Amino acid sequence: MEIKKELNGSTMNVKLIGRLDAVTARDLDREINNSLGGVKELVFDLAELSYVASAGLRVLFVAQKKMNKQGSMKLRNVRPEVKQIFEVTRFIDFFTIES
Repeated sequence: MEIKKELNGSTMNVKLIGRLDAVTARDLDREINNSLGGVKELVFDLAELSYVASAGLRVLFVAQKKMNKQGSMKLRNVRPEVKQIFEVTRFIDFFTIES
């Protein structure tokens, strides 16, 4: 998986490309934990994310909990196959999803 981060003021945009599985979830967790200082809005662009495993869901959920304390988090451009995983696991209720 490829992670592209861009900081614009207090907004962090993170584009995920590929598969968010048990191995790549650790990389994302490390990248996010080291980058949230001063961030008020965290936006994940999932247009090119083809799969998310339970480990990836956990990383996104933990990021959401952190951002609830300091701002907001959004998931954008969620592909239907990834959105279905959020729905089946009921994680969809925890996230703000925009098209």
